[in-house]
Amino acid sequence: MASEKEVETVIVGNYEEMESEGKPRDAKSRLLSFLWHGGSVYDAWFSCASNQVAQVLLTLPYSFSQLGMLSGTLFQLFYGLLGGWTAYLISTLYVEYRTRKEREKFNFRNHVIQWFEVLDGLLGKHWRNVGLAFNCTFLLFGSVIQLIACARIWSFLGLLMTTYTAWYLTVASLLHGQVEGVKHSGPTKLVLYFTGATNILYTFGGHAVTVEIMHAMWKPQKFKAIYLLATLYVMTLTLPSAAAVYWAFGDMLLNHSNAFSLLPRSPFRDMAVILMLIHQFITFGFASTPLYLVWEKAIGIHECRSLCKRALARLPVVIPIWFLAIVFPFFGPINSTVGSLLVSFTVYIIPALAHMFTFKSPAARRNAVEQPPRSVGRWVGAYTMNVFVVVWVLVVGFGFGGWASMVNFIHQIDTFGFFTKCYQCPTPTSINSTAPSPRAH
Repeated sequence: MASEKEVETVIVGNYEEMESEGKPRDAKSRLLSFLWHGGSVYDAWFSCASNQVAQVLLTLPYSFSQLGMLSGTLFQLFYGLLGGWTAYLISTLYVEYRTRKEREKFNFRNHVIQWFEVLDGLLGKHWRNVGLAFNCTFLLFGSVIQLIACARIWSFLGLLMTTYTAWYLTVASLLHGQVEGVKHSGPTKLVLYFTGATNILYTFGGHAVTVEIMHAMWKPQKFKAIYLLATLYVMTLTLPSAAAVYWAFGDMLLNHSNAFSLLPRSPFRDMAVILMLIHQFITFGFASTPLYLVWEKAIGIHECRSLCKRALARLPVVIPIWFLAIVFPFFGPINSTVGSLLVSFTVYIIPALAHMFTFKSPAARRNAVEQPPRSVGRWVGAYTMNVFVVVWVLVVGFGFGGWASMVNFIHQIDTFGFFTKCYQCPTPTSINSTAPSPRAH
């Protein structure tokens, strides 16, 4: 079995040379490097945290109203752990694939490794096709939900914006206090309960771009710890904001999937809205970039150096994304639907199955680049965790969650229709009313 030092040397490969060549010499260069040069553990942390939470932050109070305070908190912790485990599996499979290719003297300098290529290299074309179908569809709708991030400056700004928004929601809700006659009756219906649960499943399923982030790192074997720290930070944003807004407004959130709609207009609220919109464009870049890369590889221009040609070639990817965003403007229900039907397989089920099949033989387990940690019980514990993830997500996430999310999604279409001009806007009778409308956005 290879030692940790030998593994690190193989994995880093050409990035060691890139890192040494790119080291800044003076203070100004170091600052510019911090802001612009990707590849460090800091860049990966900002990318993971920024990509994991964005507009879904606004729908988590809505999920709490469907689940109740206790279930909402527990599901966040539970799916955060499950998401961390499957991110670990994806990183392990990436390291295994890349190490094998590095030993074959394959040069990745002008090639970005993606998840479907990892599946292809380790398990064959059938796994590649299934992974490609689910991953691309998920990223397509993920881009629809979030309308670019090329280095840390954008990830840093995106995370800063979301951090402000999260704490604005928390502080503003606490200062506002509970509305008169507030009720916290959730959960009340199974369809609402599982819709809320799958929205949280979606929240911590943001590592569909895990492989792309790892590939950009100089030392991708450090990704596992980085992702865990990013998830812990995200929970410091999602738990307080969702709990505070639900505490203040209770069941009113059942008719307001966007938490902004219930808070009074103020300069702080306007700032939060603007910052969240900017972050949406940044996270749109995170979700759409892997789609661009897949499309470029499909038409044979992935290694083309002409930026104009690559930009024009990406138009067929952008146009359907914008079209679908106009057709279905209700991102809250889309979060739950994407979570149950796509994230469940892309982020949870396929990585767990791929890990088990890749290391199913004793020889494969013995020669694995990375052995499962002792804290989880080595291979026996890893396989037990994988089976649990597959069964739980298949039954609860995809089964019950898929049913509940589709019922809710169809209800939104029946209520607002396609291409609605104004989603959840005030009704004509409520505009002149002093009481808030249940449709207020």
